[in-house]
Amino acid sequence: MRILLVADLHYTLPHYDWIARAAGDHDVVALAGDHLDIASPVPIEAQIPALQATLRDLAGRSRLVICSGNHDLNSRSAAGEKTSDWLHALRDAGATVDGDSLAIGDTVFTSIGWWDGPIAQAEVDAQLAAVDVGTRRWVWVYHSPPEGPLAWTGSRHYGDPVIAGWVDRWRPTAVLTGHIHQAPFTDAGSWIDHLGSSWLFNAGKQIGPVPAHITIDLDSSTASWTGLTGSEQRSLTAN
Repeated sequence: MRILLVADLHYTLPHYDWIARAAGDHDVVALAGDHLDIASPVPIEAQIPALQATLRDLAGRSRLVICSGNHDLNSRSAAGEKTSDWLHALRDAGATVDGDSLAIGDTVFTSIGWWDGPIAQAEVDAQLAAVDVGTRRWVWVYHSPPEGPLAWTGSRHYGDPVIAGWVDRWRPTAVLTGHIHQAPFTDAGSWIDHLGSSWLFNAGKQIGPVPAHITIDLDSSTASWTGLTGSEQRSLTAN
């Protein structure tokens, strides 16, 4: 099974075009948050329908697993916490979005939404506890990595303080993240790490027509990263 991981597109439409062309060579496309760009001159209200159309098209080219990031919050839940309800409309196109899990053969994919407060955090905890993985591989798509080389900007760490506890508790096979754009390009940063037996990935963000991206092949236990500074490949057979 081949997985394409990209994150932090921030309404960079040529990057979505590239993903659409690459999707057919992968079994799953994972987009790990920050699809919108709150700093863009294009209003969020205009970005959302444009991206919904783009993502529906992408869901027709490959299995699409997509989670929200901190730039994607467009509404509030009944509890008053920020949420990304615009992603829910993509379910009718077959996309796996915040709160959903998808089983493909011997692998379960779970999309974990960006949580904005204690109620949403508790909902994620309950979501993970309810997933019946059995003996299958478990892959999470979540916007932020824990503290470590995937969360290193070159000057400080911006890791999620909660995700490490979830990983330690449920020990997924892999966690596909983004959020820290610079991590793969900085000294002491990286695109790949592990926490216990769980592999962690962050492709980073770059300029140009091709997004920084990672291809993970679960069957051959390899992962490769491609960015402006070159490409790297790693074996996943041992930590």
